[in-house]
Amino acid sequence: MKASQYFTLKEVKLNNNCPECYSNDGLVLTFKQRFTENPFYKAITNDLINEMHCSVCDTAIFPVRWTNDIEQVVAYQYRAATPKPKSIKLKQLAWILIIFDALLIITVVLMLTGVLSFD
Repeated sequence: MKASQYFTLKEVKLNNNCPECYSNDGLVLTFKQRFTENPFYKAITNDLINEMHCSVCDTAIFPVRWTNDIEQVVAYQYRAATPKPKSIKLKQLAWILIIFDALLIITVVLMLTGVLSFD
């Protein structure tokens, strides 16, 4: 099982020229937000990443190849992207462990105070 994954938050078609093929209608900017999942919980984090891809020449466009115009558009779209709020959801296994630990602590405290005894 993967510890952290990304889901697509927002996908935007850009009208800028592709730095590889110079096409005007192929750039797609994708914002992704990270979520973590393990046997105990699922959590959405505040981490955002962006990926740019040209659908005409089928090339990933990395930030090194961005022009000033593309950088400005990406900065604007980054400000416009509203990430999902940070959250955590406990799974059934976590709730079972929490309840078991609480019952164990209550039992120990009652035995130490003399309220509960096994004679």
